[in-house]
Amino acid sequence: MKKLVSVILPVYNAESTIIKAIESVRNQTYGAENFEIIIINDGSSDGSEVLISDYQKNHPELNIVIKNQVNKGVSAARNTALQVATGDYIALLDSDDEWLPKKVERQIYFLEDEKLGIDFLAVKRGKHKILYPYKVNENGLAEITFRKLMIRNEAQPSTVMFKRNVLENTGFFDGNQRYAEDINYWLKVSRHNKMFILDEELIVAGGGKRTFGVSGLSANLPEMEKGFIKNLKEMYLQQRISSVEYLLYRLFYRAKYIGRLIRNAYLRFLGK
Repeated sequence: MKKLVSVILPVYNAESTIIKAIESVRNQTYGAENFEIIIINDGSSDGSEVLISDYQKNHPELNIVIKNQVNKGVSAARNTALQVATGDYIALLDSDDEWLPKKVERQIYFLEDEKLGIDFLAVKRGKHKILYPYKVNENGLAEITFRKLMIRNEAQPSTVMFKRNVLENTGFFDGNQRYAEDINYWLKVSRHNKMFILDEELIVAGGGKRTFGVSGLSANLPEMEKGFIKNLKEMYLQQRISSVEYLLYRLFYRAKYIGRLIRNAYLRFLGK
């Protein structure tokens, strides 16, 4: 018997994309009957709530749980879903992303390999290379560690799937954090768990748009930068980095931020 997968799907004003996201779960080769899809409508003011409700009524064969709440942000929405999740595995999915059909099947193949002992597995998003400091091994996997995460985050939320023990030994997202909240959680996960990214393109993120500066939370580069600095301070206060490292990372993040601003302006100039 296959293990249950809890899909954590926060929604905020996503009427143009939410059905495609849910359909991508229904179309998984792992079998739609092996999912519970927990949808958190985070105070949407568009037609998202009606679309989700109608979809649930039209697909009684799917285990869909819908919860409506006032807008609290993506982290709080994920936490609401995590509190009721019952699956052996937790899979994150954002409302503007789509899984390719074999995504979950491929991740479970690796997660259930006892020799590998993987707790947390991301996959490569479409049209994106796994970059330094990550290095892909002979199994097509690149290990994710605390130090690597401090340099670069390659684990986009909708690519991530993890075992229930990760939730048990790490807890929930910072419910008050709206930007760079994913890497904040990954950094916490890295303390007690083995993390990897699979070098296979198994999702389409944001309809194939570039991953920053266009839409969604990542479009707000100044607020994203504040999120990164918040994470840095938190790691310092938890004594996971030294004061010297804190200063060096602070300079490094500032340089990356300026680079993002320049790159974003250039791409906009090119109409991309």
